[in-house]
Amino acid sequence: MDYLSEIEGKQAHDPMFLEKMKESSSSSSSCLCVPGPVIVGAGPSGLATAACLKEKGVPSVILERSNCMASLWQLKTYDRLRLHLPKQFCELPLMGFPTGFPTYPSKQQFVDYLEAYARKFDIKPRFNETVSQAEYDPTLGFWRVTSVGVKGKEMEYVCRWLVVATGENAEAMMPEMEGMGEFSGDIRHTSLYKSGEEFRGKRVLVVGCGNSGMEVCLDLCNHNARPSLVVRDTVHVLPQEMLGTSTFGLSMWLLKWFPLRLVDRFLLIVSWLMLGDTSRFGLARPHLGPLQLKNLSGKTPVLDVGTLAKIKSGDIKVRPSIKSLKRHAVEFVNGTTENFDAIILATGYKSNVPSWLKEKVMFSEKDGYPRRPFPNGWKGEYGLYAVGFTKRGLLGTSMDAIRIAEDIQRCWKEEAKHRLAFTNSLLHQSSSL
Repeated sequence: MDYLSEIEGKQAHDPMFLEKMKESSSSSSSCLCVPGPVIVGAGPSGLATAACLKEKGVPSVILERSNCMASLWQLKTYDRLRLHLPKQFCELPLMGFPTGFPTYPSKQQFVDYLEAYARKFDIKPRFNETVSQAEYDPTLGFWRVTSVGVKGKEMEYVCRWLVVATGENAEAMMPEMEGMGEFSGDIRHTSLYKSGEEFRGKRVLVVGCGNSGMEVCLDLCNHNARPSLVVRDTVHVLPQEMLGTSTFGLSMWLLKWFPLRLVDRFLLIVSWLMLGDTSRFGLARPHLGPLQLKNLSGKTPVLDVGTLAKIKSGDIKVRPSIKSLKRHAVEFVNGTTENFDAIILATGYKSNVPSWLKEKVMFSEKDGYPRRPFPNGWKGEYGLYAVGFTKRGLLGTSMDAIRIAEDIQRCWKEEAKHRLAFTNSLLHQSSSL
């Protein structure tokens, strides 16, 4: 399908369209008309969508602000990271993991898989292009996407469809704490943490008890640091495996046969038998079960990979919320004060969509997520789509990518038919003259 021909036709018959294109060319150093969708983000979500589209004969352009694919995995994750779920639940559409990979692939193995995935489907993102603005132009009937390159050069892409694949983890969340400027030690987000080696022998406070916070504490222990863990809220800690299989896989299988509340009860009973009463160690459980809580709030249960044993042994200390920071110490809400050499913020990430997408219907300006809950948040108006915002990991990403490709392919085919009919009509008229 040739969108250049369509734009040329509009230029010839629509003076307002012509004026808009003149404005675009004068305000931007370059303008490119894209025949298929523009995909913003070259992480797993963007790659999966591009592959599904390609398999259906629809080309796409991926814009990526970093210099590599899956930049979160390659540049902002710690060395010991592995997939927390078995590989069969983390595969992207149309290509599985190599048979020799372990059940829980390492960070590097997952990156290798993504790079092989891109090679297989000949996906070549445009790197170092940060999307500064994307807006639907009703006069053109197209999306106008502006990106900025490394030297400040602007590029405008005009496209029929726009796929937002920047995901849930676009920007690190940095909490405000009283006295942050006064603390003399190192304060960093987990996106800048690589290994406990540099903290050997130091007293380190990890803020946040999700999967990352728990695993960073374990990594610090393994490098002979002295970690403490701030637990600010209730948390479900489950064994990574139950009854010889993954807890996640077992849960998915049980949900086929039993209601969610019953499965939650089963998970909690088995967890209590395997892990004991976690509240005794400062890890009180929420009132809602792990699966129900996940569905309602998106909060993921912690899958224990050995951290709980270190908490039980006292190698990792559990601490309450922080009240304020001092020059060499941290004061907690229970009135106690303790000295620390460094603070690691395992406080998660957030979407950055509202900062660049000029659209208020599909995406919430508050949190940058689609307003409609899963499984209906993948499609908006005027050819706008979202992939990777389901709070259901790579499994949700794959579901989104498949739906989006099918929907765009349907539009692609319908518009091709209209174009063919129009072309045949013109040929018939010219032959009769």
